[in-house]
Amino acid sequence: MEIDAGNCGSSEPFALRVMGDSMEPEFADGCIIIIDSSAVVKTGAYVLAMHKEEYIFRQFVIEDGRYYLKPLNQGYEVIEVSGMDVVRGVIVQRAGARRSQHKHYL
Repeated sequence: MEIDAGNCGSSEPFALRVMGDSMEPEFADGCIIIIDSSAVVKTGAYVLAMHKEEYIFRQFVIEDGRYYLKPLNQGYEVIEVSGMDVVRGVIVQRAGARRSQHKHYL
């Protein structure tokens, strides 16, 4: 996945469409997420991260001084990473076609 920020500044929030079911049931395939690259990263946050030269959307978890990218769908593997340096942004909102589908995170 390549991200084209267009005319957005590096610290401006941007939107992406979720592809796949690794973050279901909270984030369904096709839903829109809003990412803030300047938000504070903490354990439990949903993040856009760089893993093996690709962007990946997962929950960031810190346990016993180790860092993980965790899918919500148990059919996918938990990935151990080097640290917070892999995080490119924090998901701050889930958008949807209906107002009831909107949700804020942080």
